[in-house]
Amino acid sequence: MTTDPPAGSAPPALSGLLEPIRRRPTRLGLVSGGLGAYWPQFPDLLPQLQESARYVTERFNRLDAEVTDVGFVSDAREAASAAEELRRADCDLIVIFLTTYLTSSMVLPIAQRSQTPVLVIDLQPTEAMDHANFDTGKWLAYCGQCPVPEVANVFQRAGIPFRSVSGHLKQESAWERINTWVHAAGVRGRLRHARHGLMGHVYPGMLDVSTDLTTVSTTFGSHVEVLEFDDLREFVGEVTEEQVRERVALARNLFTVDESVNDEDFAWGAQVSVGLDRLVAEFDLDSLAYYHRGLAGEQHERLGAGMILGASILTARGVPMAGEYELRTSIAMLAAQAMGAGGSFTEIQALNFFDNVVEMGHDGPAHLAVSAADPLLRGLGVYHGKRGWGVSVEFDVRHGPVTTFGIGQDPDGSYVFITSEGTVVPGPLLAIGNTTSRVDFGGDPGLWVDAWSQTGIGHHWALCVGHRAADVKAAASLLGVEHRHVSL
Repeated sequence: MTTDPPAGSAPPALSGLLEPIRRRPTRLGLVSGGLGAYWPQFPDLLPQLQESARYVTERFNRLDAEVTDVGFVSDAREAASAAEELRRADCDLIVIFLTTYLTSSMVLPIAQRSQTPVLVIDLQPTEAMDHANFDTGKWLAYCGQCPVPEVANVFQRAGIPFRSVSGHLKQESAWERINTWVHAAGVRGRLRHARHGLMGHVYPGMLDVSTDLTTVSTTFGSHVEVLEFDDLREFVGEVTEEQVRERVALARNLFTVDESVNDEDFAWGAQVSVGLDRLVAEFDLDSLAYYHRGLAGEQHERLGAGMILGASILTARGVPMAGEYELRTSIAMLAAQAMGAGGSFTEIQALNFFDNVVEMGHDGPAHLAVSAADPLLRGLGVYHGKRGWGVSVEFDVRHGPVTTFGIGQDPDGSYVFITSEGTVVPGPLLAIGNTTSRVDFGGDPGLWVDAWSQTGIGHHWALCVGHRAADVKAAASLLGVEHRHVSL
């Protein structure tokens, strides 16, 4: 999947400095169809429907996706052939354009044989018919909605989830709904082929972050690569002084460097950053969650403490990283990346009842591309709740609409996507080397915390740019997991 830019433009310091890490593109399948019995009866009908199909194809080809268009089908045999072609294309979503009435026997094989989620779209040519001047043939071009209940009924009887978008051909609100499903397909494709790194061990006592690795693969199709800090140690040990100087220079361009930053700690963070790049490349990682406790400043403790700079840079390049061994949050961050929504490692920090905001953020790696301004690099003599010291990242997420998105787990072990939409607003923030944002959820922040906590969310999640609950809900549908949304 191609790394998508977060919603809105990135801070100027990022422009041209960080090359996105490219991945498998989203793969969309497209097939259009109508009932072949009409063609000899109404000779002008098929050319008109094919023109509509060409417009739909052109709209899909504008997307940042790989589109397999198998053309126009007129009967069940042609539909079966299209189904085979789409099955071989390994699509993340198949879109079936109902241009007029067709039988459900033409649609069912496409969903059954491909084993891929299907979106049915029916887009009539214009807002309404010209009744005074229409005959039967012209009416049939507006009859794509007619088979939608039939297809939905057959899908339900076949145990296949049904999704549809009804509208007219150039209705932008309908295309926005279609694009929501395309974003969801990007999430499905990214997670289905993802390689999640997991390095170190779980933060002691954090029972909520413990994750059954098998369920990650069985739910999303992802692979979890279990790594050792020794893997990183070897790569960091091979970094040259020249590479350290280059990484320090890059960091000075990306960050405002606070006077509290110690040169030795800065150089160590740069060295670990170069080693992290090598780790990601060698293991072909799409995300990484990590934690190591360490003791008395020994090497593994210093490695864990030195990761914030490099992990933040990689997150901005499309490989999200989360501390505290928080695998489910790094997966949510990767899904947010696939939607072009950023996604920065986040938890609750405090409540402000004067301004009715929830202050949230986290120490450790952050998503530089969603910063409200050039991020700050601050030196810390201690990492609260963790061993080690070094450089840390501080910023406020871009002001405006945001979505909290996390992955919870139910008593039966199944995952659930959880969202809430709010707005990042300006105001006073702590200057302690953490990301911090003031999020207004439209009501009493205490009530929000209560409702959010009752969903089964853990204490970490991704803070995403834009209101993206609809995209997350659609992604949950394609992945076969439940979606829960909190609003006040």
